[in-house]
Amino acid sequence: MAKSKAKKLREKLSREGKMNPEAKRSPFVFTDMRNRVTKTKKDHLYQFKHRNHQTPDGNDGSFYFSQAAR
Repeated sequence: MAKSKAKKLREKLSREGKMNPEAKRSPFVFTDMRNRVTKTKKDHLYQFKHRNHQTPDGNDGSFYFSQAAR
């Protein structure tokens, strides 16, 4: 993999005993600053909008009537 001109220059400066600009970088450069938010109730409901709505106990609200032959 090729080195960029900027990286070559930084390495040259550090070899010559001068200050490496990379050392001045803020520690926040490597952090992910995007906000992480838990889903709202609306987001959660929308996620399951078009799926079969089944509860964990198996009761999905459906029922079955059988008509006995007379």
